[in-house]
Amino acid sequence: MQLQKIYLASVMTVSFLACSKLKEQPYSSIFTSNFYKTASDAEAALTAAYSPVADLFNTAAPSASDWSADQTYPRPVVGRNTLTLFNYDPNYTTQKSFSRLFESPQQIWTSCYAGIEKANWVIEKVPSTSMDTARRAVIIAEAYYLRAFYHFMLTKNFGDVVVKTSASSSQAKAVVGKSPKADVYKQIFADLDLAVPVLPSYSTAIQKGRPSKEVALTLYAKAALYAENWTLALEKAKQVLTNNKYFLMTDVRDVYSVPKEDVARQENMWAYECESATPGQSSQLMSLFGPRNSDGPAYANTSFGSIFAYQAFFDSFNPIDKRRQLLDTNYINKSGQTVAQKDITPITTKGVLVKKYMDPNSIGGSGAINIPIFRLPDVYLIAAEAEARANGATTDAYGYIKVVRDRAGLPDLTAGLSQGAFVDSVIRERSWEFFAEGDRWYDLTRTNTFLTVIPAAVNDVYPTRTPMAKHRYFPIPLDEINANTALEQNPDWK
Repeated sequence: MQLQKIYLASVMTVSFLACSKLKEQPYSSIFTSNFYKTASDAEAALTAAYSPVADLFNTAAPSASDWSADQTYPRPVVGRNTLTLFNYDPNYTTQKSFSRLFESPQQIWTSCYAGIEKANWVIEKVPSTSMDTARRAVIIAEAYYLRAFYHFMLTKNFGDVVVKTSASSSQAKAVVGKSPKADVYKQIFADLDLAVPVLPSYSTAIQKGRPSKEVALTLYAKAALYAENWTLALEKAKQVLTNNKYFLMTDVRDVYSVPKEDVARQENMWAYECESATPGQSSQLMSLFGPRNSDGPAYANTSFGSIFAYQAFFDSFNPIDKRRQLLDTNYINKSGQTVAQKDITPITTKGVLVKKYMDPNSIGGSGAINIPIFRLPDVYLIAAEAEARANGATTDAYGYIKVVRDRAGLPDLTAGLSQGAFVDSVIRERSWEFFAEGDRWYDLTRTNTFLTVIPAAVNDVYPTRTPMAKHRYFPIPLDEINANTALEQNPDWK
């Protein structure tokens, strides 16, 4: 977070100006005292609060966790294998040595607290901005949503974290200690209670990349599920589903189609909106997936063959599952020839390609496929799990999961499952539905099953994987502990 350093640098700057004899008004500088005056100031401040999403979803948010899970794995280069082999350290030394902090959990920490800081300034300053009152209310609601989202990202990755609800206008406000997970979730819920009533329901008029009321309710439901408040999770999920604002795409492949991204927003509720041309922003993910040496033009103009799916994960699908079409064991190369699985990558004869981030019209390594953050199937599966955990494998619970399985072309689940067996089925369904979207690791850690699942997720690239209990959460970056005297490392990492 390094807020202490930021504050001290600001104090030094102000002291220097006070000692100088300059009398000119510094019109070219922006300070909180002369900002947040106009509607354009408020809009700019909100845009700034969204900006860390780009750094998060460039790689770290989906991949730092996915590379630790059992669906996809990285080619063991530039330190990526430390996340797969669980040999990273609190200093993220290997990532630093390869200049890959942007792929590491440290990026999640720094981006989220940068976003929280910017959201806090919006929340504190925009209420007094002279502008249209209705738009002002929505701006503040979006800031509350973002603060809740960033805190959620932090607690699911690091456990007990700093809850930051005021801008760092002083050193005392910048140097803050950790709060227990339970209190983090209380703050998330409190922020969403303020955001949900004000945010507009989904329509095509909502600006791309901005949350609707239903998106905020989805975050609410998912956070409640992680907090094991089953009743609250079910309540919020049902509010999304009964609003009938979002619908599943008929063909799951269309969710990941650049030409169909506008209509796909009916399912892809909130995403990191990528653009391949400047001044838009994209993600490194498009170049990491796909064959090496840019040899698969359907995947991207530039691809490195850096991420693959485990063969065991591919084999776990029912062959009739339509979602398996988003994986492949061969590809068409630049010459129009079919490249067999054994030749996909030199690191294994069992390479499996992921097709969720394909953009044949990418510019260099920048593609325009949007990276999902919340999709409608998540809401159905949250509802199914929460209903089952609260009330058993009821008809309603079966009904929620059926919607997702129907789209995948799968038969209904076996009738009469026990509560435990049904929940296990939901967790498996989540794995098939959200692979390569940065979701699986958290299902394994929140259910505390990663210690038994991960050792079985091996191949000839990673023949042995031995996570320990401390790997349930990532260590707080040592840089942050050194910068914040009130911050303590997670107990398991001390």
